[in-house]
Amino acid sequence: MQYVSTRGGVGAVDFEGALFSGYAADGGLFMPQRIPALDGDTLRRWSRLSYRELVKELCSLFIPAALIPPSTLNDLVDRAFSRFRLKDVVHLSRLKDGLNVLELWHGVTYAFKDLSLSCTGQFLQYFLEKKQKHVTVLVGTSGDTGSSAIESVRGQKNIDIFVLLPKGLCTQIQELQMTTVIEDNVHVFAAHGNSDEIDEPIKELFADVDFARKHNLMSLNSVNWSRIMVQIAHHFYAYFQCAPSLDTTPLPVVEIVVPTGGGGNITAGCIAQKMGLPIRLVAVVNSNDIVHRTVQHGDFSLSQSVRATLASAMDIQEPYNVERILWLLSGSDSRLTQALMEQFSVSKSLKLPQDLHRKLSETLHSCSASDDDIVGAIRRCWEENLYLLCPHSAVAAHYHYCQPDGSCSALPCSTPRCCLAPASAAKFPEAVLRAGLAPQPPPAITALTAMESRSTPLERDQDWAQVLRELIEAAAERR
Repeated sequence: MQYVSTRGGVGAVDFEGALFSGYAADGGLFMPQRIPALDGDTLRRWSRLSYRELVKELCSLFIPAALIPPSTLNDLVDRAFSRFRLKDVVHLSRLKDGLNVLELWHGVTYAFKDLSLSCTGQFLQYFLEKKQKHVTVLVGTSGDTGSSAIESVRGQKNIDIFVLLPKGLCTQIQELQMTTVIEDNVHVFAAHGNSDEIDEPIKELFADVDFARKHNLMSLNSVNWSRIMVQIAHHFYAYFQCAPSLDTTPLPVVEIVVPTGGGGNITAGCIAQKMGLPIRLVAVVNSNDIVHRTVQHGDFSLSQSVRATLASAMDIQEPYNVERILWLLSGSDSRLTQALMEQFSVSKSLKLPQDLHRKLSETLHSCSASDDDIVGAIRRCWEENLYLLCPHSAVAAHYHYCQPDGSCSALPCSTPRCCLAPASAAKFPEAVLRAGLAPQPPPAITALTAMESRSTPLERDQDWAQVLRELIEAAAERR
C-alpha cells in the first residue's frame, strides 16, 4: 500500500511516510493509491466484530505487515483504547422515533478525536522508538483536536507538540483541557484569530521545506492520513449496528449523518462507501455552510467571515479534507485537483466542474443548522428521551427531526439512520443552558477550573509564523 498526494507533485510514500507528514510538499494531502474493495461475505463476517476489532481489521488493510507486524498492530490499538471509559470504546444509544446516536466521545477528552488520535499517537511512538527519532507536531484547533492531540503525546520525550487555539472561540472547558496540561513537551498558544487564520502560519511552516525537514515537522490535524484511516471504522460500526439484516442481496442501506467541520469524518465515510459499504452519507454543518453549498450548488467559496456558533468546533470556512473527496470522486485526477485547489487558494472562490459536482451530489447529501435549530434539537431530544446532546451532535439530530416521520424522504421509510455524536454535552454547558436545561459535568470536567493553566498569547500585530519558528528552534536547543 502506497500513498500519493492529491496534487500529484511528489512521489508515493509508504504508511510511515504519510504518518510523519503534514501536507505533502506540493501542498496536497496523502491518500491511498488504491482503495481496498470488500465483498458481501467480508462485510457479513465483519458485522460480528467489536469496534476495537474493526479498527484492527481496517488498519491492517492500509498498514502493510512489513511495516507493523499484525500482532504489534493489535497491541498498539489495544493500548490506544486502554484509557477509554467504556470497554466497548463507543456506544450506540437507540432513542425515540428512530434516532440512533453513536457516541464517539468516551475517551479522555470527551470528544471523538480521541479515537483516531490515540491510535495515531501509538503508531508514532512505535516508529520513533524504532528509529530513535524526534518530531515536532504542529496543530491548529477549533476546539477538540488540540486537547486530543495533546493527550495522545503528552510527556513523550521524542515529541514536542505546538498547539494553536482561537482565544475566546473555544468553550472554556475545551480551552482548559489544553492549557492545564503542564508538560515539558506541550506548548499551547492562544491566538487572537479564528480557526482558519491559525491554519495559515502552520501551512507557512510546512511550506518551508528546509525548516520542516530540520525539525521533522508533522501534523496531527485530520490532514494526517492516519486519522482518516481510523475514522473509517466509525462508519462500518454504525452500519453494522443499525442495519436490520445482512442476509439479503443486495445488502440494506443505512444513512449515516455526519457533523462536519474540517471534513475528516465525512471523508472517511466516502472511503468506506468506496470500499463497498452500502451507506448514504449526509454532511451536516452549522451556519458556516461551505460544505452544504458545495454539495447543493457546487459553490466552494468562502463567506465574508466565520460565524461564531454554538457548534464551535465546526466554525470552519476552509474544510481542507474536501480536497481528498474531490480527488476521490474525480477518479484520482491529481492534475484537476491541483488546478481546482490552486484556484481556490488564490480567489477563495471555486465553482466545481459540472461532472464533478454531479458525482459529489450523488455521493453526499447535506443540511445546515442555525443556533436556534441546534437549541431546538437539544431541547427536543431531552424532552423525548432525557438524553443530552452536544451542539455538534444536535446538528445531526436536527437533520433527523426535519425528516417526515423521522425517516429520510429520499429513502424508503424502513431505511435506518445513525447520527454520529462527536462530543459529550458536558463540554458545552453554554449550549445546554441556552436550551433551558441543566449541564451535567462529570468530576473530570469540573476539576479543570481549579488546575494550573499555561499558554502563550499570539496577538494580532505579531508574525505568528515567526514566533512559532523561534520557539520551535528554542525547544530544539533545549533537547
